[in-house]
Amino acid sequence: MDRVLASGMVAQGPEVAAFEQEFSAALAGGREVVAVNSGTSGQHLGMLALGLQPGDEVIVPSFTFAATANTVAVCGATPVFVDVDPETFTIDPAAIEAAITERTVGIQPVHLYGHPAPMDRILSIAQEHGLWVFEDAAQAHGATWQGAQVGTFGQGGMFSLYPTKNMTSGEGGMVSCASPELSRQVRLLRNQGMEKQYANEVAGFNNRMTDIHAAIGRVQLGRLPGWNATRQKNAAFFDANLQGVVTPVVRDEASHVYHQYTIRIEGASAEERDAFATALREEHRVGCGVYYPTPVHRLATFRSEADLPVTEVLAREVLSLPVHPSLSEGDRERIVAAVNDVAKAGA
Repeated sequence: MDRVLASGMVAQGPEVAAFEQEFSAALAGGREVVAVNSGTSGQHLGMLALGLQPGDEVIVPSFTFAATANTVAVCGATPVFVDVDPETFTIDPAAIEAAITERTVGIQPVHLYGHPAPMDRILSIAQEHGLWVFEDAAQAHGATWQGAQVGTFGQGGMFSLYPTKNMTSGEGGMVSCASPELSRQVRLLRNQGMEKQYANEVAGFNNRMTDIHAAIGRVQLGRLPGWNATRQKNAAFFDANLQGVVTPVVRDEASHVYHQYTIRIEGASAEERDAFATALREEHRVGCGVYYPTPVHRLATFRSEADLPVTEVLAREVLSLPVHPSLSEGDRERIVAAVNDVAKAGA
């Protein structure tokens, strides 16, 4: 950090350029990537660069964080909400096909909790209907589908570098781009529409990453493989020892990086799931969280009439347990004992 501050290049500079190159090699299959100031900015600029405009529709899952749909809406387009796979929590390809209209221009699959969406089927649908695909890989750094890294399937993709993610730059995001044209457009949009100073080509934004954030990200990037391996080790321990709950499913084609380790309290109401979480926190001092208690299509900002039965069930049943790389063996055993105790008490 002292080196960056001493350089005098605190704004977007050589650290950002180096971070983009290293991130591309490590996590984006060599695709050109563009660093921005947040994952949400990455989604927004990526879809603007793809030409998204008012009147267009983009198919998105409702079981996700609101930013997935917000970034479609702030482009003036309409997010069309569809259901998800009850086992992997990722977008259901059959639901995508059923939602396509003459206004559909794209699909935004989410690699939720670190498990990849079924990209082969999604790409097949997109190609058949002439749609673009922009991946939301905010939670899936290093995850793969059929051996290929997420963020390398569609025309573009976004990775979040928010502090809670598997790696962070303090705050920031990356946009992976399948073409030089898309990359150039994202670069223009992030920097007030300029490639050369004062030569504004389009109306853009100030969505740049600083060299300070990039320097943090470069260090984190080198540690990510070890951290992901530890997350997977922790998840395997939970898979083998948790009782009375539904543990995460991992498809044969997938590698899961467990941004969240999310169980289901099968058959529970939201109140029963919340009571389960309260018992873990208050009786056993085990932290946990619900991602996400309100499906995006039911938020006040959208109020969609979509009928999404799987999403509604998951919103009632899911609960995420600690899986981060700092867990000790004792922590893992205490989490298992706590979950099994609460599950047994509620049986």
